[in-house]
Amino acid sequence: MEYVIGVDIGTTSVKTVLYDDKGQVKGYSNDLYTLYQDTADMAEEDPEEIFSAMLEGLNHVLEKADLKNGTLKGISYSCAMHSVICLDENYKPLTRAITWADNRAVKYADELKENGVGMELYKKTGVPTHPMSPLTKIMWLRNEKPEIFKKTRWFVGIKEYINYKLFGVLKEDYSIANATGLFNIFTMDWDPQALEVAGIKQDQLPDLVDTTYQFKGMKKHYAQMIGINPDTPFVIGASDGPLANLGVDAIQPGVVAVTIGTSGAVRVVTDKPTIDPKGRVFCYYLAKDMWVVGGPVNNGGIVFRWVRDQLCLPEKVTAEQMHIDAYDLLTEIAAKIPAGSDGLIFLPFLGGERAPIWDADARGTYFGLTRKHTRGHMIRAALEGIVYNLYTVMLALEEVVGDPKSIQATGGFARSELWRQMLADVFEQDVNIPESFEGTALGAAVLGMYSLGMIDSLYDVKNFVGVTNTHKPNPVNYEAYRELVPIYINLSRDLKPEYKSIATYQREHASEWNEEEN
Repeated sequence: MEYVIGVDIGTTSVKTVLYDDKGQVKGYSNDLYTLYQDTADMAEEDPEEIFSAMLEGLNHVLEKADLKNGTLKGISYSCAMHSVICLDENYKPLTRAITWADNRAVKYADELKENGVGMELYKKTGVPTHPMSPLTKIMWLRNEKPEIFKKTRWFVGIKEYINYKLFGVLKEDYSIANATGLFNIFTMDWDPQALEVAGIKQDQLPDLVDTTYQFKGMKKHYAQMIGINPDTPFVIGASDGPLANLGVDAIQPGVVAVTIGTSGAVRVVTDKPTIDPKGRVFCYYLAKDMWVVGGPVNNGGIVFRWVRDQLCLPEKVTAEQMHIDAYDLLTEIAAKIPAGSDGLIFLPFLGGERAPIWDADARGTYFGLTRKHTRGHMIRAALEGIVYNLYTVMLALEEVVGDPKSIQATGGFARSELWRQMLADVFEQDVNIPESFEGTALGAAVLGMYSLGMIDSLYDVKNFVGVTNTHKPNPVNYEAYRELVPIYINLSRDLKPEYKSIATYQREHASEWNEEEN
């Protein structure tokens, strides 16, 4: 038997999954680390914590696995996009990893939007103008942290840093590079105009390689810590969004992947770079002749967590006393409320928003509250608001690539029957739920299998995904959503002028509120 490990370096944890050559899971580890949010708009991680978590995950999986009758062919990565770490001339971090969720570069994103340069760069890079992108983060560092910027020899992401530590070389795959806003998707190289806007030189960035590139010759002490041969190949892999499509077999034309984890996304694969004239969707590289077009949302499962922790403390305590999952209890309560929450609408912009409005200042809103509404309505409206927003991304995507042929849904939300049905009802389409475990890690493993010669094509993923369950739209429910979705869309547009005002107020008074809390 031959084995491969998919490593998914995410926003809050690294997931390590051991697969056999049939795609069956033979080992799993989920190792957490801290997301530091010390000040307003900050979202950072400690690169050393992530590196240690990855080593521990690999060691844990391999220690428990019985590989006596088989061979570990290789390890392959998925990684969250848009992180930035400044390294000095000795490759030592000058900063923590500034993640996609960090919004401190909002001022510079706004400048690029207002002067038209953002749209010029989008048409070459496929990355919408937003503070998530390393381009704007580097602009922020140059202007707000000049002492760090001047000392920086290299600008890298977390995957590049990890691989440098393991192998002593700096390489960056096309997929991660594509998400920086510094990479030209037509020339397949760093873009001169983007570099000029950022204020950096090409030799401050890693060398570019394809997503099938293999590292070999790991430093021996790390190989011993993990428990593998130092010559075990590590496939550089791709970014997490494109690999999520691969992991749920959504790589055929017109097959859409809808993902809701902490955040969420709607994505479809095309055979060439594709740009939206309105700049609403991204275009990211997966592999040769495979480009993933879609839109990410900041506010997925993290909104449900907020509802649990801030609105539903009594239910949370009850769930603990009953020894059941609080999310399951809240979902049961929401299921008793009719579709549409009796006219209560929630705009789920608790952390700004990316697609389709691309506004880091966007803020959450309950609209339509009356004395009739209960906490149950507020729970269901929050869940519906997440799906409404994903649907608006789908509408933008349809303008660019055409109507979807089918929808594959994945992510933590897919465990909830209510949420799956809600997705089918709002989208008015059959929603297929693949059985594949940790789809992004599976995508990384399949890309690794392809690089290592274990499979002939990425389309062989269909053999590994397993059975799919299908949810069909309920006519009673989608009639309600047909009336409410246009109101939701109008609200998100009408409130836009006020987002900046309220966000500015919140930033100006954040220090006062922090003092009161302390």
